Amino acid sequence: MLKSWVSWRDGHFKNGRTLMAEELKDRILADGRNLGHGILKVDNFINHQVDTNLMFDVGKALAERFTDKGVTKVLTAEISGIAPALATAHALDVPLVYARKNRPVTMTGPVYVEVAPSHTKGGDVFLMVSSEFLGPGDRVLIIDDFLASGSTISALVRLVRHAEAKLVGIGAAIEKGFEGGREELAYLNVPIVSLAVVSKMEGGEIVVE
Repeated sequence: MLKSWVSWRDGHFKNGRTLMAEELKDRILADGRNLGHGILKVDNFINHQVDTNLMFDVGKALAERFTDKGVTKVLTAEISGIAPALATAHALDVPLVYARKNRPVTMTGPVYVEVAPSHTKGGDVFLMVSSEFLGPGDRVLIIDDFLASGSTISALVRLVRHAEAKLVGIGAAIEKGFEGGREELAYLNVPIVSLAVVSKMEGGEIVVE
């Protein structure tokens, strides 16, 4: 039986979360593609075409871990983080805020801006959030599709700090454990939750813990 990474780490074990981790693992192995250079393609069910039933189950499983944190906002980065973040925010009954990569004409007030490297785009991207939707008093849960090197999530953390809000946790549907993002973010001293951990991607192979 597969235990999720976070269950193994903190000693908690619940059948619902474990079954979700098993389902997600199966989808990664069935539909995920190793494109090389550490890139895992999950366009079939998360990043382009979204399996909505799976995604709302992911959201429920992630939300379960943060029900006691007083979350007031879920924060993610567009575009691929929106699906799991929306599902998690819905389960927690709080708003979702997603950091924009381009500033629309409707974003007229003060804006918090950070830069993050994009593994898939091969360069840096801007992430920006209007001060209208994130500010002091907010208790923020960051959710993303992947936890890899931690660079995108680190940029989101800096946005939270610019807003003088409080970070209460970090969650991801899939973690690429071999990229070390969990260790990079450990200094934040908040819960870091992932539902499936890819431990190895070599020679076209995908290994999920």
